[in-house]
Formats: sequence, C-alpha cells, structure tokens
Amino acid sequence: MTDPRTGSGWPRGRIGWIAGTVLLLVAGVLFGLVMDNVWLGLVLAGAISVGWLIAYESWRGRNTGIYDRDDDGAQL
Repeated sequence: MTDPRTGSGWPRGRIGWIAGTVLLLVAGVLFGLVMDNVWLGLVLAGAISVGWLIAYESWRGRNTGIYDRDDDGAQL
C-alpha cells in the first residue's frame, strides 16, 4: 500500500543506488572478461555492491552527527 502523502510507492534516492549497482555489475562483468572468469567478476561485483548499499544508505541517513552514548559502533 502506498502512503498517500508521498504520492508514489517509489522511495526517494533509489535511482542513484540502482544506477550505482548496475555500473558495479557491468564493471564486474568487464573485469571478469579481462580475467577470463565472468563468475569471479560477478561475485566481486555482488560483494562490492553490498558495501555500496551500506555506504549509500549511510550517506543518505538523516541521523548524521547525533551522539548516542549507548551505540558502540558494533550495532547495525
């Protein structure tokens, strides 16, 4: 169900993450073709894309600079 306040069910900023993921997958395939192992390129691109997701969502976060004395950095 979509939220009537937003107007659509598509979250803001999702296009940047999708574009980055597609570029990472294409780069992984090209790397795999150069190394004669496309599966290796896809696995590396998938692993890097998880890091890309975490970094991108962290960058978009709205809680930057907030001090939390209970957060020791080990909690996700």
